Amino acid sequence: MVSATEALRRLREGNQRFVSGVRSIETLVRQTQRTSAPEGQTPFAIILGCSDSRVPAEIIFDQGLGDLFVIRVAGNIVAPSQVGSVEFAAEWFGTPLVVVLGHSMCGAVVATLDDLEGHAEEKSSNVLSIVNRIRPTVEPLFETELRNNPEQLLKTAIRANIRASTNQLRHGSQLLEQLILKGDLSIVGAEYSLETGKVDFFDEI
Repeated sequence: MVSATEALRRLREGNQRFVSGVRSIETLVRQTQRTSAPEGQTPFAIILGCSDSRVPAEIIFDQGLGDLFVIRVAGNIVAPSQVGSVEFAAEWFGTPLVVVLGHSMCGAVVATLDDLEGHAEEKSSNVLSIVNRIRPTVEPLFETELRNNPEQLLKTAIRANIRASTNQLRHGSQLLEQLILKGDLSIVGAEYSLETGKVDFFDEI
């Protein structure tokens, strides 16, 4: 298995290819090698990303079948099932890197801000379960000057939500904490720009 540093390098380079519109021949080959899939998997990175249909991890990182272990949920929130999925990949496959991938104009964060401002329509209990996981992170932002700048408030809230999920994974699982302490796992946050296609990794390994 590759190191976390190497895994992050692969993701950065893959995203650069995606942004430039040049796809790797090697990736295209791996995306068509379905016959090798039943033999097992050795994903080099775990991506906990948003369910937004415009942010498919394998495409924006230009990776093939079996390269990424992808977990998608609205708002890239961290609930027990997401933690368990990360634990599974990190323990069973020895995957060394977790990326919490948020994105610009995240609908789940927008819904949370609307709810806090009292502008939101009534939501189902299931949707509220997502909003309520984001709320504690973004609510304090309303006590700052950002409340007078909706555009900057949203940008800051999205980044804050990514950091919160990253911290939850780092400190909300004994198994993941042990892997981090042993140097076998790194967890970083990143934000995908819907406007440019670029992924900004804002944690270093």
